[in-house]
Amino acid sequence: MRCILLILDGLGDRGHAAHEGQTPLQMASTPNLDRLAALGMTGLYHSWLLGTALPSELAHYLLFGYDLSDFPGRGYLEALGADIPVAKGEVALLANLVAVQEKGGLLLLKDEDPKAGREDYQELGKVIQSFHHEGINLAFHPTGGSRGVLLLQGEVSADITDSHPMARERPLMEVLPWGNSQEDEKARRTARVVNAYLRGAHQKLITHPLYRQRKRAGLPPVNAVCTHRPGQKQAVLSFSDKWGFKALAIASGILFKGLSLHLGMEPKTVKDTARPEVDLLERLKLAHQAREYDFVYIHTKAPDEAAHTKDPLIKKTAIEALDGALAFALEKIVTDPDTLLVVTSDHATNSAGAMIHSGEAVPLLMAGKYTWRDQVVRFDEVSCSMGSLGQVRGKELMYLILNFLDRGKLMGLRDSPRDQPYFPGEFKPLTVK
Repeated sequence: MRCILLILDGLGDRGHAAHEGQTPLQMASTPNLDRLAALGMTGLYHSWLLGTALPSELAHYLLFGYDLSDFPGRGYLEALGADIPVAKGEVALLANLVAVQEKGGLLLLKDEDPKAGREDYQELGKVIQSFHHEGINLAFHPTGGSRGVLLLQGEVSADITDSHPMARERPLMEVLPWGNSQEDEKARRTARVVNAYLRGAHQKLITHPLYRQRKRAGLPPVNAVCTHRPGQKQAVLSFSDKWGFKALAIASGILFKGLSLHLGMEPKTVKDTARPEVDLLERLKLAHQAREYDFVYIHTKAPDEAAHTKDPLIKKTAIEALDGALAFALEKIVTDPDTLLVVTSDHATNSAGAMIHSGEAVPLLMAGKYTWRDQVVRFDEVSCSMGSLGQVRGKELMYLILNFLDRGKLMGLRDSPRDQPYFPGEFKPLTVK
């Protein structure tokens, strides 16, 4: 048997008083998701602790059964996905070219994506490309649009804070040592050097001819750099060794490519278009055809992006569009007795309120030849809360997948030198001589 895991990124949401307390998923017409729910068992899922708001990279890392203590940091994952070499000991930061307003000696964030043209971003990227200070080298690598990765080389530490304020009208933040590294000289030096780079980048950007050109044209400036989410290369047990699956990841974006590569999944990078339902249908067809893999992960960012508009009705429309593609899952995937279909989300994304993501549990359904059929016939947060799976947390999802694929190991068996959760494990046959 094999598993197809579909992640509808940011699908869960809050209730909205203007819509009788309903979530966008409750408001949406989703006949295909509802039919899938009726064919299997349902519940709610949170990859960490209820109420905690998780970014996609952490939510996925936990969902795939890994521990937070082993997480390498998003900066490293995006560098990996963008084919930027990161050596052991180096630090990768996410870096964004932004629009700021200087006020009282502070830099207030006005626009985190000023929408400059490709050639302008390329030109400005060269201006802030390299920096050397206190024995540390910094190199800016553009990854698309206003985004990039800032690579730190030398005696550096990833234990530093962000400079990105994550909200408009808030000032860019001074980078400081993080957590227990307050007195660590490596972290203190790294923070000083990044701050020096950020100040220097601002001065270079406001004296560049493009700054004046955009100002005359009434366009937002591109006049500062924000950094956040540092990461470092580190070893991790591959997804295959951890769970016994040959895995394929079908997703767009450098983050998910980097995560797949880090975990040893085979990445199948696809493009996002203005038609997310068409994109999802293509991904479902690819998953259905990928018979050489026994675990296929599919991802779509559409619900999350719709939620970030802060309009529940836009998210409702996006969900309805995606539901149309799931007719294929009803016709081709759940009718295959050797396929377990799992549909859920990595986290909730609130389409109202100040938080970036929110901490509610998200709906979960599992449909296959060994799953129960409970009495839930609607796929939404409230309906699934009454499903037979109950509240599923963290790596429990992967154990459930093993169980319903009939591949879970009886606890206590020592069929392999390493204690793996799947059966059979890798073993050495006993010979007669």
